[in-house]
Amino acid sequence: MQKGNIGVTTENIFPIIKKFLYSDHEIFLRELVSNAVDATQKLNTLASIGEFKGELGDLTIHVELGKDTITISDRGIGLTAEEIEKYINQIAFSGANDFLEKYKNDANAIIGHFGLGFYSAFMVAKKVEIITKSYKDGAQAVKWTCDGSPEFTIEEVEKADRGSDIILYIDDDCKEFLEEARISGLLKKYCSFLPVPIAFGKKKEWKDGKQIDTAEDNIINDTTPLWTRKPSELSDEDYKSFYSKLYPMSDEPLFWIHLNVDYPFHLTGILYFPKVKSNIELNKNKIQLYCNQVYVTDSVEGIVPDFLTLLHGVIDSPDIPLNVSRSYLQSDSNVKKISTYITKKVSDRLQSIFKNDRKQFEEKWNDLKIFINYGMLTQEDFYDKAQKFALFTDTNDKHYTFEEYQTLIKDNQTDKDGNLIYLYANNKDEQYSYIEAATNKGYNVLLMDGQLDIAMISMLEQKLEKSRFTRVDSDVIDNLIVKEDKKGEILEADKQDAITTAFKSQLPKMDKVEFNVMTQALGENSAPVMITQSEYMRRMKEMANIQAGMSFYGEMPDMFNLILNSDHKLIKQVLNEEEGACHAEVTPIQSEMDSINKKRNELKDKQKGKKDEDIPTAEKDELNDLDKKWDDLKSKKEAIFAGYASNNKVIRQLIDLALLQNNMLRGEALNNFVKRSIELI
Repeated sequence: MQKGNIGVTTENIFPIIKKFLYSDHEIFLRELVSNAVDATQKLNTLASIGEFKGELGDLTIHVELGKDTITISDRGIGLTAEEIEKYINQIAFSGANDFLEKYKNDANAIIGHFGLGFYSAFMVAKKVEIITKSYKDGAQAVKWTCDGSPEFTIEEVEKADRGSDIILYIDDDCKEFLEEARISGLLKKYCSFLPVPIAFGKKKEWKDGKQIDTAEDNIINDTTPLWTRKPSELSDEDYKSFYSKLYPMSDEPLFWIHLNVDYPFHLTGILYFPKVKSNIELNKNKIQLYCNQVYVTDSVEGIVPDFLTLLHGVIDSPDIPLNVSRSYLQSDSNVKKISTYITKKVSDRLQSIFKNDRKQFEEKWNDLKIFINYGMLTQEDFYDKAQKFALFTDTNDKHYTFEEYQTLIKDNQTDKDGNLIYLYANNKDEQYSYIEAATNKGYNVLLMDGQLDIAMISMLEQKLEKSRFTRVDSDVIDNLIVKEDKKGEILEADKQDAITTAFKSQLPKMDKVEFNVMTQALGENSAPVMITQSEYMRRMKEMANIQAGMSFYGEMPDMFNLILNSDHKLIKQVLNEEEGACHAEVTPIQSEMDSINKKRNELKDKQKGKKDEDIPTAEKDELNDLDKKWDDLKSKKEAIFAGYASNNKVIRQLIDLALLQNNMLRGEALNNFVKRSIELI
């Protein structure tokens, strides 16, 4: 028996292994099974070049649970005593820190590297044994034993067959790894697609009301997963079946892209477009990253462009640099090339579908647009490609490319300043009357109801020359696309004041909602009362919901315009009745207000050009008194108009109709409206 010392104290080796090499204890199983696969593949390679002339036989790797042990067995190349010294005791070459330094920039060397992967076993085991026999003629089987201390032993043993058995005596604080379900889950997670059969226990069958083991090995992996095969060999059903295996209970994917490149880097994989309509974050981290069919991570930021992290599927590349735990990506020139390649493949695939089967593309657009819009917003080079197949959808469910839509609207939707006006709605039902008014005028209205559409609008206004997006309810129809300067009749100031004060007094109080009441001559066939919202303020509030740093706008109240159509007979009727009912009370108040206003203006003219300190205090006090009297009189006048309005059911009815049209009439106000409607009928 040979005894030895690994060369570094336990205090240095194993804490470093646990802290820096392996952040998650469960990684040990992936490492040890990967080593067994590597040993098996090396034997296959030796046999293929004539270096090994024996019978390969069954090359299945077995994972077995004992009472206190986990054993991983292979029939690969095995090890001699000298190779154990080289590959297992290699830490003695330079010490733990130098050892880490040796591998930090060459992480690919770790995958399948017996010595380094092997030491992950000590995260869960209090003792580890290797019983191994080399494939070489006349090789002597040996057993290596270490209990986690710097000492180890090597002794000659009997072993009938080539290969290695790694026996882990599980530590007391890691007993979870002796549970069949736990190991089964880890094998499924990390080893489902390894290229050598992996057996865990035996297949089970029901007999006499209970499950019993059969004689057949329970193979847990698919050795030739779909991405390793040629697309020409595969059918649509193959791709859908594989997707179902990766993501059980998911809807069928929209379509997929098979990746296969050998130069200047190696990359294979399949990316699927899933059905996604809302909440981007819930759909991220679905792409699985593999290295030579060994599962690495499902966090692929840095390899896959951010917008494509919404995709599902598999990427397999030995050229993606990983640290020892394979959990984090490091910067590398290949990563940028891979990211660029994937972006190009995705855009080429989308362009191909659009060109060859536009009908299918349009049918899937509602599911596709979140990927395409996200890409256009976050990646300039993708926007350049995607603008050829990205679509607008109008309220009649017709689809147009950006160029097609410009051609469609340029004659009828260009304003007096030469700007192309894109009208849009984000809810066909809630904005129905505004959409109808626009279409009756010969305008086309886009439906922009996606979660990224508000951001797309802002971007497209910068990308598309002399173009502006305006929601159909942001103003009255004649103001949405101004073709010429207006010279219509304007209601006299005193009449404007009377009618707007009356209506404003009857507006319901709403939390974080403010109304500006105004009059406009909209024509006798337009609605008597309309509610609009400023495009700029509404858009800023919507952007505040999706963009950091804009919360200020989100806290501001919603600002709406209540527009009274002075041409409509009902507004004229209300105004005439108001003047008749309030004239006697308002006239003397207005006369006194005019007199006060005349004195105020005389004082202001007298003080014009003077510094504040040169104005006598008596004059300042007089002006303040006049201002206070004027405000008091104004309040009295407004109270008269409000008193009249409170008894005018037409005013309340017109306001409620406008609120109802905008889905803003709720609760008690809605109930009162229904009662009043019945009374009026």
